[in-house]
Amino acid sequence: MSGKEKIAICPGSFDPVTLGHLDIITRSSKMFDKVIVVVAKNYLKNNYAFTPEERVELLKKCTGKIKNIEIVISDGLIADFAKAKGAVAIVKGLRAVSDFEYEFQQALTNKRINPEVETVFITTSAENMFLSSSVVKQVCQYGGDISTFVPGEVRDEIVKRLNGNKNIFIEHREE
Repeated sequence: MSGKEKIAICPGSFDPVTLGHLDIITRSSKMFDKVIVVVAKNYLKNNYAFTPEERVELLKKCTGKIKNIEIVISDGLIADFAKAKGAVAIVKGLRAVSDFEYEFQQALTNKRINPEVETVFITTSAENMFLSSSVVKQVCQYGGDISTFVPGEVRDEIVKRLNGNKNIFIEHREE
């Protein structure tokens, strides 16, 4: 084995961070020397509940005990970001077969852009298979309990932003 540090990129919108995200980040941190969690700007999503900076802060609060991660914002191609950071892998969490089709297409695209990076798929834990940021937002907006969906360290902040507010989304603007 070479002395080169094995770096992975773990991208997502994390709007907001869920226990499913935290599970994938934690498990990735055990597989790689360093994991760069990337709060990515997704051009397919125009509205977010939290700014990129707020999402970074939420992630930092619930990952503080994981020593080999870094959390950053990126608005470019993940394959290019991985190349710039010397990453060997892009880690993606999979919940269901429906996730795989989209993520497989992304993996092939990333491989074409950056042939040096591999995509590693990690299946979610069974208890998180249904869980998504969209589910968290919907349940919370209608006053439901999200304490089994999000990390406890950030639950109150998420509830404060989302609870009972049907118009919570901030408009995403390109700068």
